[in-house]
Amino acid sequence: MKASFYTLGCKLNYAETASLERQFTDRGFDIVPFAEPADVCIVNTCSVTERADREARQIVRRALRRSPNAFVAVVGCYAQLDPEAIASIDGVDVVLGASEKFRMFDYAGSFQKFSSPKVFVSPIGTVNDFGPAFSGGVDDRTRAFLKVQDGCDYNCAFCTIPLARGESRSQSIDACVSQARQLVGMGYKEIILTGVNVGDFGKKDGRSFIQLLKQLESVDGIERIRISSIEPNLLDEALVDFWLGSEKICDHFHIPLQHGADEILRTMRRRYTSDNYVKLINSIREKSPDAGIGVDVIVGFPGETEQMFERSFNYIHEIPISYLHVFTYSERPNTPSINFPGRIDPRIRYSHSDKLRILGQMKRSAFFHSQKGRIRPVLIEGTIEENMLSGYTDNYVRVRVPYHPLLENSVVMVRIGEHSGEVCEGEIVSVKSKQSDINPMLPILNSVVR
Repeated sequence: MKASFYTLGCKLNYAETASLERQFTDRGFDIVPFAEPADVCIVNTCSVTERADREARQIVRRALRRSPNAFVAVVGCYAQLDPEAIASIDGVDVVLGASEKFRMFDYAGSFQKFSSPKVFVSPIGTVNDFGPAFSGGVDDRTRAFLKVQDGCDYNCAFCTIPLARGESRSQSIDACVSQARQLVGMGYKEIILTGVNVGDFGKKDGRSFIQLLKQLESVDGIERIRISSIEPNLLDEALVDFWLGSEKICDHFHIPLQHGADEILRTMRRRYTSDNYVKLINSIREKSPDAGIGVDVIVGFPGETEQMFERSFNYIHEIPISYLHVFTYSERPNTPSINFPGRIDPRIRYSHSDKLRILGQMKRSAFFHSQKGRIRPVLIEGTIEENMLSGYTDNYVRVRVPYHPLLENSVVMVRIGEHSGEVCEGEIVSVKSKQSDINPMLPILNSVVR
């Protein structure tokens, strides 16, 4: 039988989809692209915004149009939060919640279509299993995602994640290390640590995120460790110093801000002030001037006045960050903020989002310009475009270099050049690889860029 998968949302979802795929391949299924007809179609959903919900429904219907006789299973955050909405789509066979999604073979039987949809969703308060998950990159075979933590105890006013994934919980350090070794054995050079609130790792049983990082550093074959995102209140000085002092952990931080005005931060129920945040960013920048620093920000939260938006915009303009992820606020059922006064007109939300995205482009361009002439390690990915390969530096700059087959999945020292859009040209300086015979060819390869 053929099975296809579609993943919406975060890197954590991609890691979990990959684990589901392994369950199917271990049982003799062939995994085919989602665009092809299949006997079984699995959609792993997100529910961070109303748009994500709508897209999930569209993807399910697309699968049914392509494979009208397929057994269709829907899992993920939207499945946990609103299973009835999914089950109401004609042709869906099973909806599995957070506790059930990794036990699909217990619920699907022989994967023959059901006469009516079946919903298996446990109350989120009872969800305490972890569901180990790790995966390769979405588009390459060089970077892998490793799930180390799940759930969240923070209950920010706008967020559905605690409702969809439950309380914070962590995998054991031994299990994380074992999975990291598996990924190394599969050929991956970079491991990206993912979770809902990664910095909360191990807090409930006396472990710490630094302990995990130390153990992962000792795994032979891992060349780079990247941390997907971390809350600012969990990024203390000891962790920053360890992070920046490591030979394997990338000089790349992704630190959610959400807003630059303290009134909104308090209403959002965030655990820091704008002053705390800027001190953290400045501290990182002083210790590592070339570190990549990404930021999440939400626009149009209830009660956000024009003056608050302007303050937030100016605040973000002034702090020395590298790029922005801008999210337009979306009302989510059962979150506290849905009942907050001061709802912002959608047209204003989108207008403000556009302004911040332009600022984000300016920030990224300025950061790329600051890196011109710097020599940084780049992990080359396998996708070929216009006879060029590309990859990310340790500080998260995408760089492209001339194609050569020996460069794929190798760490290359690259001098960063001019940038265009979201990619920089690169001149290869040396190749950190067993295929050292490529080094004499570098002048010929680099001439392609010129």
